[in-house]
Amino acid sequence: MARYIFITGGVVSSLGKGLASAALGALLQARGYKVRLRKLDPYLNVDPGTMSPYQHGECFVTDDGAETDLDLGHYERFTGRPANRMDNITTGRIYQDIIAKERRGDYLGGTVQVIPHVTDEIKNFVLDGNEGYDFVLVEIGGTVGDIEGLPFFEAIRQLGNELPRGHAVFIHLTLMPFIPSAGELKTKPTQHSVKELRSIGIQPDILMVRCDRKIPENERRKLSLFCNVREGAVIPAYDVASIYDVPMAYHEEGLDDEVLAAFGLTGAPAPNLDRWREISHTIKNPEGDVTIAIVGKYTVLKDAYKSLIEALVHGGIANHVRVNLEWIESEIFEKEDPSPWLENVNGILVPGGFGERGSEGKIAAAGFARTHKIPYFGICFGMQMAVIEAARNLAGIDDANSTEFGPTDEPVVGLMTEWMRGNQVEIRNAEGDLGGTMRLGAYPARFEDGSKIASIYGSTEISERHRHRYEVNIAYRERLEAAGLRFAGTSPDGVLPETVEIDDHPWFIGVQYHPELKSRPFEPHPLFASFISAAVEKSRLV
Repeated sequence: MARYIFITGGVVSSLGKGLASAALGALLQARGYKVRLRKLDPYLNVDPGTMSPYQHGECFVTDDGAETDLDLGHYERFTGRPANRMDNITTGRIYQDIIAKERRGDYLGGTVQVIPHVTDEIKNFVLDGNEGYDFVLVEIGGTVGDIEGLPFFEAIRQLGNELPRGHAVFIHLTLMPFIPSAGELKTKPTQHSVKELRSIGIQPDILMVRCDRKIPENERRKLSLFCNVREGAVIPAYDVASIYDVPMAYHEEGLDDEVLAAFGLTGAPAPNLDRWREISHTIKNPEGDVTIAIVGKYTVLKDAYKSLIEALVHGGIANHVRVNLEWIESEIFEKEDPSPWLENVNGILVPGGFGERGSEGKIAAAGFARTHKIPYFGICFGMQMAVIEAARNLAGIDDANSTEFGPTDEPVVGLMTEWMRGNQVEIRNAEGDLGGTMRLGAYPARFEDGSKIASIYGSTEISERHRHRYEVNIAYRERLEAAGLRFAGTSPDGVLPETVEIDDHPWFIGVQYHPELKSRPFEPHPLFASFISAAVEKSRLV
């Protein structure tokens, strides 16, 4: 039977519960255990699909088409296990399911209440489908004390009593701030957070304490005493140079040993961390540097591009170089010449996005990369903007545009209304709901023999994850290819363009899907490895 590890947070949000969960999962994996990670999000949205990146950061998409929390990206990158829609749930989805049951009469006229009905749904979600796993790590979003999180804390409290003895461990992640005026680290925020957690019936077995400097032994003893936690189970979680140092840092502080001890497990083999050490060494000892400009619209919030950032790091690892990122708000290029911003970079990447704001700036960035022979990578929206640029400036279609921005006489990019998913036809319309109605999840694509992208993948048939509502119009293919923009990849039926490239360019590729979602530190995505390789070549020419 699986054992359960519940990870909660206190004091402030954004302490890194997701990263801590992923790192602990990686450590248990390195000891030979089979792990699964799941995320419980207390907000009322059904999923993050309609939330602004400024609110929630990146929306991570799984193979089965779920729009999920960005922490699932950490889970995949650290453990290599593909997540699915049953690894993330929100209050909104739970209430949606409960109300549907109530309308059907499933509760037989009974009063529907938070306890037991909501908590039972949460418990059923946590326990479902875990056969074959040694450990299930369950992260609860938000912080202890948040009113919307109370049903989740109550549910895991109940599970702590209902699971067999020795099958549930609670880890609480807190902050230990340093007060410069006093010259001291303060334990009170952690004490109050644990007091709040204990007031709802949960006693943490392990404390993980985020801190930017070494915690003196006196303070660790103090935390142990006032939080009712063994001194050895007070685990410092220090800042590290790279997130890929976190598993090793936690192991050095004894996190995985304490977790196994809390379960009463002894004699487990030491973790094999060789591959993590190799990644860490590569990151810390690069053989060179490249600079990539990311021209986007959410550049003030890096979490909006979390998987993209990590995929670029992975591309750097594959080429033994450090990847420096220049974040550029695309609206700047609607008022200014791109040259001062882009002429000295080694590659230009335009990521996914939605809406008209900043679109002309992204088109300008694609045009600059094309004309100045700078490696260009357009992802989803970035591919669409590159196609519009080529339509206007290579094919002479002056009014080329996207219907996403309003009516146009030259809809080079348009709303998808129908496509195939397996043997089923998916149908959408402009008036439909926004949430969950895009082309989502893994879809196959087929590349032309001899295309650059086929050589990069080493295959002409691939599967990648999608998240988009608009599509390049295949009706313009002939005119665009005659002008030099090659439609190298399409859906298997040839109806939906998947990739474009320019043959007489060092590296100019656009893809309609999101390859960053499948990149791993130990398995860098081939497109990112190739893009960074092209950037390295560009840096040698400068």
